[in-house]
Amino acid sequence: MLLGALLLLVTACGGSDSGAGTGGEGGKGKGQAGQVADGPSDAVVTVSPKDGAESVATSGALKVTAEQGKLTEVEVADSKGNKVEGKLAGDGASWTPVRHLAASTKYKVHAVAKDESGRESAKDTVFTTLVPQNTFIGTYTPEDGSTVGVGMPVSIKFNRGITDPAAVEKAVKVTAQPSVPIEGHWFGNDRLDFRPEKYWAAGTKVTVRLDLDGVEGRPGVYGEQAKTIRFTIGRSQVSTVDAGAHTMKVVRDGKLLKNVPITAGAPSTTTYNGQMVISEKYKVTRMNGATVGFGGEYDIKDVPHAMRLSQSGTFVHGNYWASADTFGSSNVSHGCVGLRDVRGGGDPGMPSAWFYDNSLIGDVIIVKNSKDKEIAPDNGLNGWNMSWSEWKA
Repeated sequence: MLLGALLLLVTACGGSDSGAGTGGEGGKGKGQAGQVADGPSDAVVTVSPKDGAESVATSGALKVTAEQGKLTEVEVADSKGNKVEGKLAGDGASWTPVRHLAASTKYKVHAVAKDESGRESAKDTVFTTLVPQNTFIGTYTPEDGSTVGVGMPVSIKFNRGITDPAAVEKAVKVTAQPSVPIEGHWFGNDRLDFRPEKYWAAGTKVTVRLDLDGVEGRPGVYGEQAKTIRFTIGRSQVSTVDAGAHTMKVVRDGKLLKNVPITAGAPSTTTYNGQMVISEKYKVTRMNGATVGFGGEYDIKDVPHAMRLSQSGTFVHGNYWASADTFGSSNVSHGCVGLRDVRGGGDPGMPSAWFYDNSLIGDVIIVKNSKDKEIAPDNGLNGWNMSWSEWKA
């Protein structure tokens, strides 16, 4: 029995001397199919910035590379687990993020590469991005969760002038469902608007993602916003003011809803022509001529049912001080579109009250046949007065 046991032991131990499945001489190369060579990997993974680095730039500093091998896995995430999207080079030799990083944030990097023999080499590092001394934000319209008219653009007003508009625009993403091409346009260096080629379709769901945290908008000045805004396009309502005929046709979803008598700008203070978008609504507001270049010509403290069309003072509003026969027959305003109303705006049967109650911020009002120029696209939310080719340019 003892001899048999010794023979069995020799046979079992001697099986490893055949070289089968071991990877060959010196541990180099692959053995049988599916097995990886012994010994350390030849691949070398390098992460820039170095482990433990602080005050790292939010753009251009992060890069992962592999020598004598190819990257097979790269994961970069902040302390909350939010992952950084990146792009792997076609040859597998490098990985870079597709967007900027957030400021004042600690990131962890885990990267793996394989050499030609399939052996893996890993690298784990951490670094922290810079804490900005100067920041900028964008004030946006429309509001999150709102329902607006078909003419409402996405408009972002920055509190600092932007000298790298491409970087900022890249960090703002506007999408729609159903999908439609949407383009951004800069007005000066502090305002960025987005719109489709034509008015939005009724019922469209729009999502705006502001990924401005860490974007260097101007030297040494970084964005600090990261948020998502969603709004819905309501029914389609486009009203056309004919200043010559003193009427306003209100069309909803392609059907004439009402033909309202109006008064437009007097011959010396005409109303702008063009496509205008309601940007604000006030049940009652004060209108002082001194604030829009008319000196002391008027100061009305209780203008009812006012809806703003431009930043220069153009409104559609109720008018209780003109005689009833003015509406539909003559133009007497200082450039606004006036509808008949009563003082205090308390009569729901008045044309102005009806139009106010049936209008949304973002509704379109088109003025034609006025002896004035077309309104400037940046005077209010009125970029529709640019052609699509101009807008994209």
